[in-house]
Amino acid sequence: MSTAIEAMQERRSVKRYEDYVIPEQDLQDILAAAASAPSSWNLQHWRYLVITSKEMKEKILPIAYNQQQVVEASATIVMLGDLEANKTGTELFGYAVQQGMLTQEIHDSLLGQINGVYQIPQIARDEAILNTSLSAMQLMLAAKEKGYDTCPMGGFDKEAIVKALNIPDRYIPVMLITVGKAAEPARPAGRLPLERLVINESF
Repeated sequence: MSTAIEAMQERRSVKRYEDYVIPEQDLQDILAAAASAPSSWNLQHWRYLVITSKEMKEKILPIAYNQQQVVEASATIVMLGDLEANKTGTELFGYAVQQGMLTQEIHDSLLGQINGVYQIPQIARDEAILNTSLSAMQLMLAAKEKGYDTCPMGGFDKEAIVKALNIPDRYIPVMLITVGKAAEPARPAGRLPLERLVINESF
């Protein structure tokens, strides 16, 4: 079992995968770990559209500009962001009140804040992308810890995938993530030195 830092350091974007059927339990474990990510107001903006069948992988291949990892990987996961995550807040906080974990006053205050913010479409969109990306990173690290490789993909036709997979208007596709066993190592990728990346206190 690798440590969290080891998983981060060892993770690379793999483009070629073995013909391998991922066990359902492994996939569920990876998704459960991804779903434990933090999110604004705990609204859990992510949804995972999981594609494992050859037929459906072939269907989205041209949508992903014929990038072969989409069909070679054990699973291709469409990471979706929830544009109406405030509705989840109503469900979550209502349950918390019923269980005595939250007062009605705090419940009303929180929902008032959230519903007010979600009247602004750009904020709803930004929150969907931001929080889904947090879950996406956890998904890739969880996969690595369990011995799988991944590749996050932004190169696909978002409008086409919405139509092809009947994705409701409530959700936006944020990225694709392929998951599987590497058939060949990822291409080496350099990293900028830390002193190029860290700004202390102010520019």
